[in-house]
Amino acid sequence: MAKLWGGRFQKKTNQLMEDFHSSLSFDQKLYKYDLLGSMAHARMLGQQKIISPAEAEKIVKGLEELLTGLEAGHIELPQEAEDIHSCLEELLTAKVGPAGKMLHTARSRNDQVALDLRMYLKDEIKEIRQLLNDLIRTLLETAEKHLDTIMPGYTHLQRAQPVTLAHHLLAYVQMFERDRGRLEDCYRRTDVMPLGAGALAGTTFPVEPKIVAAELGFSALAKNSLDAVSDRDFVVEFAAAAALIMIHLSRFCEEIILWSTAEFAFIELDDAFATGSSMMPQKKNPDAAELIRGKTGRVFGSLISLLTMLKGLPLAYNKDLQEDKEALFDVADTLKKSLLVFRPMLATIK
Repeated sequence: MAKLWGGRFQKKTNQLMEDFHSSLSFDQKLYKYDLLGSMAHARMLGQQKIISPAEAEKIVKGLEELLTGLEAGHIELPQEAEDIHSCLEELLTAKVGPAGKMLHTARSRNDQVALDLRMYLKDEIKEIRQLLNDLIRTLLETAEKHLDTIMPGYTHLQRAQPVTLAHHLLAYVQMFERDRGRLEDCYRRTDVMPLGAGALAGTTFPVEPKIVAAELGFSALAKNSLDAVSDRDFVVEFAAAAALIMIHLSRFCEEIILWSTAEFAFIELDDAFATGSSMMPQKKNPDAAELIRGKTGRVFGSLISLLTMLKGLPLAYNKDLQEDKEALFDVADTLKKSLLVFRPMLATIK
C-alpha cells in the first residue's frame, strides 16, 4: 500500500519498522469519526472552490458508502495499512478513483487525528456522564428507602457515631456529582475543532474551519495551529477525571466487600453479582466489587503513561503522540464497564 508520505523515499520501509510503526490494530476504533470528519472537510473544500463541487460530492458519496459498509460489516480494513487514515483514503480512492486523493488537500494527518480523537472523546464523555447520572439516581432511590436505617459511622475503621445508611450513601452522591462536573469541564476543553492547522502551521488554501466546526458540532476553533496538533491536555484531563471516578468506585467497593463479610454482616450481595468457590461451597465471593477495585490500578497506569509521554515533547507533532490512543481507549472502556457493573450490583444488594 502506497504511503501518504512516501514521495521522497527510495527504499521500502523495513518490515520490522512497518510492524512497529503501524497503529491500525488500535486506531481503527476511530473509523467512524475519521469518515465523518472527512465528509465535513470534503464539503468545505467544495464550498470554498478548492476542489470542484462535483468532486466534493463524489468524495462525500464514496465516504458515506464506506461508512455504511463498515457499519454493516461488509467491508474489511486492509491490515497492511499504516493507520486508519491512510487505510480509509486508500479504500476511498479504490471506490471513486483519483478524486479520492483530493480529500487530503489542505489537511495533514496531524490535524486529522486530533480531530478524530476529540470527536471520539466527546461521545465517550456523553456516554459516561449518562452512566454517572444513572448511578446517582440509583443511589438517591436507595437512600430514600433507608432514611431510618441506622448504621455505625466510622473513623479509622473504628465505630464512631451512629448515622443512617441514607446519609452514608449520599456521601457518594456528592463524590459522583463532583465527577460529573469534572467531565463537563473536560468536555468544554475537548470541544475545540483543530482542523485547518495542517501539519503545524496552517495551509495556503482558503479553508474555512467554521464550516467544518458547524457541521461536526464543535463550539470553538483552535486558536493556535502549533497547539492544535500537539495538544493532548484534554486526553490527560479525561484520564485524570476517570481515575477519580475509579477511586470513588473503588472506595465504595471496599466498603461493600467489608460489609458482606460474616464479621460485618451488614449486607448480602445478589447471586447475579457474586461468584462461588470450587472447594468451599458455602462462600459467596464479591468478585464484581473486587474486579472494579483491581481495575482502578489499570486506569491509574494509563494516566501515568499519558503524563510521561507528554512531559518532554517539543512542539509540534511527534510520533510519541501515537501512544495516546491505546491508553485513552483502555481508560474509557474500563471506566464504562465498571460503571455498567457497579450500578446493578448496588441496586440488588439486600
